[in-house]
Amino acid sequence: MRRLSAVSASLFALAIGAASTPSLASPVEQTKSGYQDKFRQLEGEEWPTPTDYRNASGAPGYRYWQQKVDYDVQARLDEAKRTVSGSQTVRYVNNSPDALPYLWLLLDQNQYKRDSIEAMTETVSGDKISLAEVRRLKRLKDWEGGFTIAAVRDASGRALPFTVVDSLLRIDLAQAVAPNGGETSFSIEWSFPMAENKVVGGRSGYECFTQPGEDGNCIFEGAQWFPRLAVYSDYEGWHNKAFLGSGEFTLEFGDYRVALTVPADHVVAATGVLQNPDQALSAAQRQRLEQARSATSPVYVVTPEEAVAAERGKASGEKTWIFSATNVRDFGWASSRKFAWDAMGVKQDYADQPLVMAMSFFPKEARPLWDAYSTKAIAHTIDVYGKFAFPYPYPVAQSVNGPVGGMEYPMITFNGPRPVKDKKTGNLTYTERAKYGLIGVVIHEIGHNWFPMIVNSDERQWTWMDEGLNTFLQFQAERLWDKDYPARRGEPKDIAEYMLSTNQMPLMTQSDSVLQFGANGYGKPATALTILRETVLGRELFDRAFREYANRWRFKHPTPYDFFRTMEESSGVDLDWFWRGWFYSTDHVDIALDKVVRATLEPADATAAAAERKKRRDAEPGSLTAARNAGQPTVVERDPSTRDFYDSIDPLDATAADKRKAAEAFADLTAEEKAARQVTDNFYRFSFSNRGGLVMPVILKMDFSDGSSETARIPAEVWRYNQKAVTWQFVTPKTLTRAEVDPLWETADADRSNNVYTGQIDPKTLGIETPEETKNRMKDSDVKVQPDSLRTFGAPK
Repeated sequence: MRRLSAVSASLFALAIGAASTPSLASPVEQTKSGYQDKFRQLEGEEWPTPTDYRNASGAPGYRYWQQKVDYDVQARLDEAKRTVSGSQTVRYVNNSPDALPYLWLLLDQNQYKRDSIEAMTETVSGDKISLAEVRRLKRLKDWEGGFTIAAVRDASGRALPFTVVDSLLRIDLAQAVAPNGGETSFSIEWSFPMAENKVVGGRSGYECFTQPGEDGNCIFEGAQWFPRLAVYSDYEGWHNKAFLGSGEFTLEFGDYRVALTVPADHVVAATGVLQNPDQALSAAQRQRLEQARSATSPVYVVTPEEAVAAERGKASGEKTWIFSATNVRDFGWASSRKFAWDAMGVKQDYADQPLVMAMSFFPKEARPLWDAYSTKAIAHTIDVYGKFAFPYPYPVAQSVNGPVGGMEYPMITFNGPRPVKDKKTGNLTYTERAKYGLIGVVIHEIGHNWFPMIVNSDERQWTWMDEGLNTFLQFQAERLWDKDYPARRGEPKDIAEYMLSTNQMPLMTQSDSVLQFGANGYGKPATALTILRETVLGRELFDRAFREYANRWRFKHPTPYDFFRTMEESSGVDLDWFWRGWFYSTDHVDIALDKVVRATLEPADATAAAAERKKRRDAEPGSLTAARNAGQPTVVERDPSTRDFYDSIDPLDATAADKRKAAEAFADLTAEEKAARQVTDNFYRFSFSNRGGLVMPVILKMDFSDGSSETARIPAEVWRYNQKAVTWQFVTPKTLTRAEVDPLWETADADRSNNVYTGQIDPKTLGIETPEETKNRMKDSDVKVQPDSLRTFGAPK
């Protein structure tokens, strides 16, 4: 496939028809017809006005600011009671221009309270219920989660008043935090019961192996496990929307020191770097960890044999693991005596972080799948995402197997797929789906370290900024793992069914209101970016612009408008039409090829032109009525006196005047015009209709009688005068035999039945534009006609 040269094609659009849907545009609105301008600018209509904090190019402005929050946390896991308790000291730095008299914190564990907004607004449908749901509802009757806040104190130990509002906590300060660098410190004491994740769901909790034949031990995963400061931003103020289960968490960056006290035989994975390996690990384990730094394949730090030995008996006492993390927006951990732990070093061409430790933690029930793929998938993700965005800036990247199917935190992820155990033999095997499911979820969750753990968007408002961008990069990584990787999302053809569905919402819908969450938040935006890269911009322009966005907003808080503006400003392409169609509407792609006309120029020679006209006329069927009247003489046939000059000629014949004028007209042309006048190429005119409403480039593959093919990539602007129907022209000396829209299935066209034109290619002659005049063929004829000879022209034709 090749692009068309200027010599081989003449490209222009002829708008035909009129749109039937009234425009809802504001403030500019077309009121005299149904015309709808899908290329109007989003600036001033949907996008906020640029400021000193966020400029018009999509970059942080010269006065951009964000808060900094540091945590020092001491926490204890009570394995028997399945509870976590702790205390934390928080240092809050207010870099905003505003004084802050109170602070808002997130209490996401409160989703498990019986009177939470999430719990009280659950709805049901249908007349069936699963046993898993029955079990969940029964558990929630017997067990209630959520934080207990024991105390909130200022730096001097004095109690601070606080108010819990569903999943939020407001602390009223004795003195407002001063703007432009002012700071305050406070402490909180808290506790909560962990949820049995496999029963009640959620993004953290525990899983115990207590079925017959199992070892009776548990895996604990800590997430949203301590009160965390909500974001205060230039575009929203306090981000204090309650957690309703779907919209995830935007948080402030800061430095963490976390001390986790757990049973003495537990192995702990957590955000950050272990600060006390001499107390937490054996000498052999420390040696293996050091060996893994230079290994080219995973090395066991805690071996499967050591994990199985720990499972056989619970050690007495406790052990504290201390972790430190710099410039992160959250902290997660996992703890269990069941964990084996493998690791390998991943090298980067990046001076700030030349080596990343890729590590996986998993129970014996996850083998042989996890030890084969988890850590290698981490390494692959670091490589691919580093090229698309920026190198991984943290020292560790971890994947943990437990009850949570897939969830991300800085430097640590929770991932669920496991092999299955044969009930008869006890053997562990895994399906192809489980294999690719594990690789895919590890790529996806590790990838979230870039979006949104570093490029810190707000998923509680805009799901696609987190999940969609990350799913797009996951798709790229999957295709680079194996060209035949069975990717779930990203291929344009796979989103068509969703885009035809009725219960969908625009991508710019707030997270907790989204229907068909997976298709909307993950699949559609990932596909949109694939099309933007492969079809609209091309890889060079897209990749540069995407890296620009990622690097501009790493460790900052971007909005969708920062993404949109950066992609346009960096690529040099106006994409308002693309954002409007894919992100602000529920239109779908369906471009139909309705008609093809093969036109040629009328010959410059009048006699030849007349012959062409007669040839086309004679190829058409005659009057059916006249044919069936055969045997019934007409008036002209019966009465010779009714015949005159016009009965003796062919009305399509060239007259003497025609011949003279044609010769004179040709003689008056310049040399360039004479060359153009004698062109014998075919002017193919393709009529397209936009049946789905979403304007897109038109990719048209044309096959010719000589066996060759050419593909025209017509920009989306072809629809700018009429978004419903256009006619496009292509000039070639070749004879067209077939035409197809979107031959590589790259635009998510939802109805391919109208993409291939198989009908008749209609012939047409293009006349040369001249001033209009009324023809008098008798006057123009070279036959001398006298008044008394009008009836002397003999038999009728």
